[in-house]
Amino acid sequence: MTISAEALVLTGPNTLERRSFDVPDITNDTARLRIEACGLCGTDHEQYSGHISAPFSFIPGHEIIGVIDEIGPDAAAQWGVEAGDRVAVEVFRSCRQCEQCASGNYRRCIRNGLATMFGFVDAAIEPSLWGGYATHLHLPADSMLLPIPDQLDPVLATVFNPLGAGIRWAATIPNTKSGDVVAILGPGIRGLCAAVAAKEAGAEFVAMTGLGPRDADRLEMAKRFGVDLTIDVAVDDPAVALKRATGGLADVVVDVTAKAPAAFAQAVSLARPGGTVVVAGTRGGGGTPGFDPDHVVYKELTIKGSLGVDFHAYQAAIDLLVAERWPFAELTRQVAGFDDLPALLDVLSGVDQDAIPPLHGVFSPQG
Repeated sequence: MTISAEALVLTGPNTLERRSFDVPDITNDTARLRIEACGLCGTDHEQYSGHISAPFSFIPGHEIIGVIDEIGPDAAAQWGVEAGDRVAVEVFRSCRQCEQCASGNYRRCIRNGLATMFGFVDAAIEPSLWGGYATHLHLPADSMLLPIPDQLDPVLATVFNPLGAGIRWAATIPNTKSGDVVAILGPGIRGLCAAVAAKEAGAEFVAMTGLGPRDADRLEMAKRFGVDLTIDVAVDDPAVALKRATGGLADVVVDVTAKAPAAFAQAVSLARPGGTVVVAGTRGGGGTPGFDPDHVVYKELTIKGSLGVDFHAYQAAIDLLVAERWPFAELTRQVAGFDDLPALLDVLSGVDQDAIPPLHGVFSPQG
């Protein structure tokens, strides 16, 4: 019997079309996932608005949680899961054979990389089910899965992606250690997750920046996620505010802002001499107002860029969610189904200026 899947296909800016697709039969090394929830991040609404464009139509969504409907024996052995198991899907795929994959840098897999990441693959490539805005996802042999404990709600479990990002950006990459002062630019869900990661790594003091009234509630919420100092950069110079609070500057600065060209200059100003700046948010072009490269030299800064997360950070994120040490369940959250998703993406992208975006947006086929 042929199984049919429903999906939203992005065919152009602000245009999602609901389509039906035949779900392929499972082979020895593939599986079929029944999608329960897919978290929304900045990439989602940038794709939707056309800020990130592609010359093809595709099913967006890459923060995917679901249940294995059917799985081949070789796939079950490789992934260590079976039908009925709830799993998180790694965004990137890995051939597990090339030099990059063998070294753990599977985001640079010579057969995959950005070209096959879930949520950004041409829907004309069969079987088309390559994204999370759907009822089902096709899992080829080079997929990577992480088991999700039964007690973790699937909507909350989608936080595995931004929390994994926070762990990698604010702890692993800068090697944050006990006693460090950490400054985080951007009070979105990834900023909050970065704050948690910094505190879990032993940071003594965490500061976070936001901009204006639309960030006021987020900065207030940040205090429950380990942030010791919140700074509205529309009112205060962040470096001055941090010095006033701690007597110095930050050992680690994590910039998770998106489409905020001036933020990088603020990151450099917040870092102490010999400090580390991690740049994880994209600027969207347009240069970097206020940035003076000489300060990188004078301060002897280490500046590191980060593309995505990795498997180890995702696993640590799942463990942290299960531990319930932080109030992720209490984030402002909106769950949308097929009919409501475009309106939620309008709110997240800022098209709807009258609505305050939730910290956590989620698509669910069930609505």
